[in-house]
Amino acid sequence: MAAHAKNHDYHLVNPSPWPALGGLAAFIIAVGGILWMRDVTPWVFWAGLIAVLYTMYAWWADVIREANAGDHTPVVQIHHRYGMILFIVSEIMFFVAWFWAYFDGFFRVDDIEQFARVAATGGVWPPVGIEVFDPWHLPIFNTLILLTSGTTITWAHHALLHDDREGLKWGLILTVALGALFTVVQAIEYASAGFSFSGNIYGATFFMATGFHGFHVLVGTIFLIVCLLRALAGQFDAKNHLGFEFAAWYWHFVDVVWLFLFASIYVWGSWGVVITH
Repeated sequence: MAAHAKNHDYHLVNPSPWPALGGLAAFIIAVGGILWMRDVTPWVFWAGLIAVLYTMYAWWADVIREANAGDHTPVVQIHHRYGMILFIVSEIMFFVAWFWAYFDGFFRVDDIEQFARVAATGGVWPPVGIEVFDPWHLPIFNTLILLTSGTTITWAHHALLHDDREGLKWGLILTVALGALFTVVQAIEYASAGFSFSGNIYGATFFMATGFHGFHVLVGTIFLIVCLLRALAGQFDAKNHLGFEFAAWYWHFVDVVWLFLFASIYVWGSWGVVITH
């Protein structure tokens, strides 16, 4: 038996430059952001962003090669699942912060201890002068798009489990197309907004919550495109498809967050509220 023969179920990764380079790139982004905000130069920030994107691409490419080489044993896959679950929980808490900010403005709109807020909003929510979106126009259309995409990604997953390669392919294609359509519709919605990000608490909380969700849809769409390319290359089968499974988890998470956004910000928020003590 060779001296270095593997006799365990764990994966000991090869030496990798990506953690160090990723940390350096993130530091460059932080410094670049500070320089940009001080009107020095934006190029340091963009250089750091390019470095981060390249690191992400190269690092994940290494992970895919490890998966294709059989390094992701059942024990390793369990740990990967724990990691993905913790990541999604952290994302949930991220959105909790934006919901909290929105409802703090919603329920404390006439807080007499916060004179500036009352003066800025007029003591009502949505604030005086804010023309909110009709939830039964573009927002409900985007809701139907995401709900439909949840069914197509489930179809793709079911097809994969039953070795239906055509069903897997078309389920992913439709999900990617619906994700891209959602992004286009949201861009149209933003272009027609009757309020801006700056100058009012409603616009700030609205665009931060819905904008970050839109960013997550974009990331999820890219995630699914990678899965589609891997599926076409025959890298998934009924027993080994962890990357696809994580993409499906992430996409369902994005769907659920949107349902909360639609119900609370678009529908409930459009009713308006005047709170008196």
